Amino acid sequence: MNTQDLTTLTADKVIDARGTACPGPLLEAKKGIGAVKVGQVIEVKSNDKGSRKDLSTWATKVGHEYLGLIEADGHDRLFVLRKK
Repeated sequence: MNTQDLTTLTADKVIDARGTACPGPLLEAKKGIGAVKVGQVIEVKSNDKGSRKDLSTWATKVGHEYLGLIEADGHDRLFVLRKK
């Protein structure tokens, strides 16, 4: 998904993990993915740059789809689509 598409995407659940360091944002994403249905999207807000790699790797490993990220004011908005 390209950045333009992500800017118009409305997540079904937003997780604000700003201010937490690794592995905080990843753990919050793991908890949050269970709160949405298959086919829905979570957005994780994080200012930990390690989240970029962590969320992408985790999503692929467990069978979800990492959609990408948007750089916002001092943090990243990372999107994951629940696939199972």
